[in-house]
Amino acid sequence: MPNENPTRIEGLVTSLSWIPSEAIEGAQRIAFDSGITHYDPPPPSEVIDLEELRVSDRFRFANLLRAWIEVDGTGRVAECGYGGGGMMGSTTVSVAGLRHKFEAVQLPDLQREPEFGDGWVRFVQTTGGRTGLPAPRRVRRRPFIQWQAPLVWTTLSLTLHTDGRVERALTGASRFPRHWVYDGQGALSHKSGLTDFKDWYRQSFGRHTPWGDQDSEALVTAVETALERSLSARVMGGGSKVRIDRFPAGTILAKQGEAGTTVFLVLDGVIRVEHDGERLAEYGPGALLGERAHLEDGARTSTLEAVTACRVAVVEADQLERADLQELSEGHRREDQARY
Repeated sequence: MPNENPTRIEGLVTSLSWIPSEAIEGAQRIAFDSGITHYDPPPPSEVIDLEELRVSDRFRFANLLRAWIEVDGTGRVAECGYGGGGMMGSTTVSVAGLRHKFEAVQLPDLQREPEFGDGWVRFVQTTGGRTGLPAPRRVRRRPFIQWQAPLVWTTLSLTLHTDGRVERALTGASRFPRHWVYDGQGALSHKSGLTDFKDWYRQSFGRHTPWGDQDSEALVTAVETALERSLSARVMGGGSKVRIDRFPAGTILAKQGEAGTTVFLVLDGVIRVEHDGERLAEYGPGALLGERAHLEDGARTSTLEAVTACRVAVVEADQLERADLQELSEGHRREDQARY
């Protein structure tokens, strides 16, 4: 007889969205740099209490997708359902010593009908909204002037298998701000690879959002290592001479076989690593690349190409500890072999 007590399988995926300083460009930086409003420090690498993070103003909005299935004794999905939802933060504005908190406006969560496959069910949820602070600006379509702030969102996917496996993905997101994704244990697992403030500021309203008829595909990259985070803080903390460069998509930052003395810290965008014409890996914000030329014979061992438009901090490798670069290089070797 079939088991009368079905097995319940649950899954969780979370995204937190925040504004790093390097994501704002041009005249819009004035409000941030003058202290009227603020950038955000990076969220923690582990999420323990989402409400505590919201109260302490550690993110702009969050997407919490929970889902469950019940599997009967024959392996068939008998029941399933959603949980979780969106959570909006706030924007604090300071003018002449006065501070006011503008609560964000949350739009209705969008939860697709569960998709059933052979031994799995997929759940997809979009959450987001806009700040309560007006943002008058010219836009690219009628009515050519917008008063309300552009919309922000993430679209998360959660696939539950009847054998207990859980797959998580960030499948869509607004081009701004930065989006970080956390697994079922609350550990940081992936990041959005590209922010485009200008495109978002002029485009993300009306039907050009998931509440209209259009999402934006998310370009997702793996999380950098703890060593890379430490080295990145050192590079950008003022202890090194750093040059910030911008590269359009398709630019070759370093070519295999050529001499090189610099390393590259990705601030925004995605960079592909190739060796002998074979694609090894793609890296996003926080990754530190190009160290092996300094450690070996002075020649680049791989080609680095910008997959998207990128902003990169360039620093001479000899400003960093050789032992750190050796550890970084070993990590890159293992990661490249594991992926490909």
